Amino acid sequence: MESLSDVKSDTELMLVTANVGSLFEDPKRLLSIWLEEFTAKVSEIKPKFLALHLQEVGGKTYENSMDHVQQFIRCLCEAMESMGYIYVRIYMDEDFKCAEHFTALGNIYFGHKDLCTLRIWNFIKYDWEDKLDEKKIFSGNIEAISTKEKSKFPQHFFPECKWSRKGFMRTRWEINGTVIELVNIHLFHDASNLAACSDFPSVYCKTRRRALIHTIERFHLDEKNGFVPFFLFGDFNFRCDTAGVVKELTANLVAHRVQSIKTENTKIHYRNSIGNNILTVGKKEFSHADHQLKFKEYWLKKFDKELEPLTEILIEYPITFIPSYPFEEDPEMPTDYMSTRCPSWCDRILMTPQIKDIITSSEYKYDIIGESVCMGDHKPIYLTVRLKQNKGSTSPKCLDKTLNLLKTLMDQTMVDESLWMEQSNVDDAEGEGNCPSKLDTDTERGVLLKETTV
Repeated sequence: MESLSDVKSDTELMLVTANVGSLFEDPKRLLSIWLEEFTAKVSEIKPKFLALHLQEVGGKTYENSMDHVQQFIRCLCEAMESMGYIYVRIYMDEDFKCAEHFTALGNIYFGHKDLCTLRIWNFIKYDWEDKLDEKKIFSGNIEAISTKEKSKFPQHFFPECKWSRKGFMRTRWEINGTVIELVNIHLFHDASNLAACSDFPSVYCKTRRRALIHTIERFHLDEKNGFVPFFLFGDFNFRCDTAGVVKELTANLVAHRVQSIKTENTKIHYRNSIGNNILTVGKKEFSHADHQLKFKEYWLKKFDKELEPLTEILIEYPITFIPSYPFEEDPEMPTDYMSTRCPSWCDRILMTPQIKDIITSSEYKYDIIGESVCMGDHKPIYLTVRLKQNKGSTSPKCLDKTLNLLKTLMDQTMVDESLWMEQSNVDDAEGEGNCPSKLDTDTERGVLLKETTV
């Protein structure tokens, strides 16, 4: 057990992940709210080192949001500098014209003036930088910047054959004599609720797992830079077991499958004995009669299963907060979920088991920022931990065992190669789980109907 003097000498870290894409779709209303809430939380915690990992910087059309991104960074830096954070290192992947490399990730780091030592790693020289300048902002095309490693996932990993902005970016730090890596990651989303509820793990879950294993394996095999304990935090897009959630919510309900002949859109309405819709599931609709309360209850957590196969490789503090996605983007509805997806814990802060050797494990806070205000469709998630000083670079334990486990998991994920080859063809009519496969036609209403008991 650490003595009081040991605890005082530990370094308070604050790690934050935030998908900020929706902020840049409505910057006039949302950016100032987000910045105010974020800086208030930092002021409350007063960490000595802050890592902020952003995904979807600039929103859907980066070229239209460049000015707002610059304003966001400028306001953030001013606020942090006023609180004594003199060391600033920012990496903004902004080269949206380069489809081969663009990830829309942003890694932002602030070190307080009270830090004794702070160094950053050079991934090209395989050594520490001689000097850490107080403020460095890298933006635009950052491919040649050697104090970060960034990679977009290979094109064949993408589930819809569209090379979207998904990948990772990592940095390595020595903070008061202890070495850690900080990795920002953005994994693939669920394109269709109907396809997602066909089975668990869904085709989307398997795609995410494949990319995640690929990333972890890459770090373990990096002999030139070596392996050090890391925090992995970003938008994992982890989703609840949709098939299990639907089954839980629709006991004793009757399923009506409705398909429009004109648009070929399919929806499943689950109705009670008097004909009221209780749950509706469509490609981009997931709506419950008690939507704003039902998914904030603890029962949902048992369906958060995506991380389970990786628990020997990645660990996480217990989650006690509500799902971080998908919230309404309207400042007048800051606590409401959109009825587009099953609410899920997409935004996470994970770590390798070796991290436990260099932190004070019992002192942490893992929670949401801005639960009662509009922070966009994703609520930021933060973790505070106390990093022990002068632990150096911790060598990995049982590296061969970890690599073998990763290979086994990848092999299991890749069992059905047709899943990867045919993902682009997943449509509304497939993957409907308990939904009926044969349809009757109601020509007067122009829909296809089938009723069955779930």
